[in-house]
Formats: sequence, structure tokens, C-alpha cells
Amino acid sequence: MRVAALYDIHGNLPALEAALADVASVGVDAVVVGGDVMPGPLPGACLDRLQALDVPVHRLYGNGEADVVRLHRGEAVTRVPERLHDLLRWTVEALEPRHLDAVAAWPSTVRLEVDAVGDVLFCHATPRDDWEIFTRRSPEAALRPVFEPTGADLVVCGHTHMPVDRRVGGVRVVTCGSVGLPFGEPGAHWLLLGPRGVEFRRVDYDRAAAFASFAATDYPRLDDLRIVDPRSEAEMLDAFAPVTLGLTPPEA
Repeated sequence: MRVAALYDIHGNLPALEAALADVASVGVDAVVVGGDVMPGPLPGACLDRLQALDVPVHRLYGNGEADVVRLHRGEAVTRVPERLHDLLRWTVEALEPRHLDAVAAWPSTVRLEVDAVGDVLFCHATPRDDWEIFTRRSPEAALRPVFEPTGADLVVCGHTHMPVDRRVGGVRVVTCGSVGLPFGEPGAHWLLLGPRGVEFRRVDYDRAAAFASFAATDYPRLDDLRIVDPRSEAEMLDAFAPVTLGLTPPEA
């Protein structure tokens, strides 16, 4: 069994198309969508594109989907600063009811047996939470209680938009980077799992043209979509440090 893991698409349809073309070139038996298809400029089109795939697609929700659904239901959204609620409101209005109904039914994790890899647990941020942040800087002692109880051979995460490959006790833990909004090396990042083990893949696309196409939408905060010149990994590691597991006390 060969599985493609596509995470953090963020409504970037051109990046998704580039990643899917690369997926098709190697051939897979299933696709896992690891959350945060939204927010982003073309969330409905991305959902429809994934729905049209001719292989089984396993979906799980990320913090983006969770907060969009909360706002749609009239529930309090407390994790995202008020100044960013316009992104969530725009996303709710941009999606059709069928999209919102489908997203609301997504699970928080997916578990698959993958050839030459073993028992693989897919989650968005960590197995216990869709918002927690860990990075390559997180000490192993802080991560053992998060990952070892899963009993998985491999845990695949996203959320931070940066590839990571490390061991936490007896568990291999990877973050596969972002399809639509990476930090560090530009392009559409995705993960291939199968007989050759774990392969980090990246494909470039016309990022300038993609950004220009987003301007045709009324998506707010276009300037935050740094796809042409992404923020560096070092910059984001520093930015995430105050909320990274193991780097600050939980109460800080």
C-alpha cells in the first residue's frame, strides 16, 4: 500500500494541483488529507478537487476546519485572535452547505497500515490536540507523553508547515510540511509512504501566477499568503518558540 499525505493546503488550488500531479506520477493507493484545507482563497475548489480523486481519500480535520465549523455553528472561537476572525467568516461564506456538512464530520485522526512503514497514525498537530505545536527544537522528554501512548510505528503530523523527521522514544514522528503555505523551501510539499519507507517530496509550480489568481477573489489578508517568498524556517522556529512544547512552561 502506498499512501500520499497532503497537509495544510490552505485553499491554494494551484499548489494542490501541482502536488496531485506529482502524486499521480508515482501512483498511490490512498490519499490522506491532514487538515487545514482552509482557510485560504479557494477552499471550496480544493475540497471539490479532493472529492474527485479516483483513489480512496481519508480526511481529518485541522484547527482551521475546527474553527470554521465552530463559527458556522455560532459557537465561540477563542483560539484565534479577533483580528483574524474575518478569515473564518469569509471562509464560512465562501463554502457551500455541503462543504461545511462534510467538514464537520471529519475525524481528528486516521490510522492505516502501510507497507514497509507499519502502523501509521495521521493527525493534524499532535495526536491529542489540533492546536499544539512541536518543532525540531522540542526536547524529547516533552514529546514522549504525547506520542508514545499512541503505540504507532509512525505518527504523521502537520500544522507547523515545516518538514521534521525525528524519533520520540520508540515512535518515529514526522511533519510533512505544507502543500499550500510552506515555511522554508517554497513549493508544494507532501509525503509519500510505502515500500520505500517515508519520502519527503516537493514540487514547484508557478507561484507568482497562483498569487495573482488569488487577487481575483475577495479573500482578506492576501499579503499573508507568502507563497512566492516564504518565511524562513529559522524565522518561524523563533516565532513559534513561546508556544512550542517543551520550550516554555504550559502555563506561560
